[in-house]
Amino acid sequence: MRQMIEIAEEVFAERGYGAASMDDIAERVGVSKPMLYEYFNSKEGLLLACIQQSRAALREVTERATVGATSAEDALRRGLLAFFVFIRERRQAWSLLRHEMALIGTGAADEIEQTRRQQTDLIAALMSGYFDAGDDLRAEASAEFVVGACERLAIWCERHEDVSPELATEYAMDVLWSGLSARAR
Repeated sequence: MRQMIEIAEEVFAERGYGAASMDDIAERVGVSKPMLYEYFNSKEGLLLACIQQSRAALREVTERATVGATSAEDALRRGLLAFFVFIRERRQAWSLLRHEMALIGTGAADEIEQTRRQQTDLIAALMSGYFDAGDDLRAEASAEFVVGACERLAIWCERHEDVSPELATEYAMDVLWSGLSARAR
């Protein structure tokens, strides 16, 4: 099943959801089209499986990156670097996660918003461990800002291939940490 999802991710990223066909995906995977439908019920079901797998992978790498962080700044830097490495190394997954406008009406837009929510929750939880307790609303608002800013910076990085994940992390830290550091313990 993993191979089906990986190939589908490839096809969706190459052609876009609307132009991708289950016939082409089945042919590339080397299975019958009915087998794809058996596993995923529909093209939309396959797309949702792709997005869910990408979301899980992104959560895993960002969470793992922050383990052992010694400060709020270190945790943010590690998490940002993991995100920017993910989007560089997993371009097809990133492509699916960022092209939500083309996916509205497919159910995928909700999955993509769940990805944002997942990252916001992770960042807010990390912040609450480093910032003054009792201001959960501010931690959540700050996490929303981090997610939105990093998403836009990631899109900008696509136009600037020479910007490494490390450099993107530094650019993000320059802006984000100056605002967040005032709240760190």
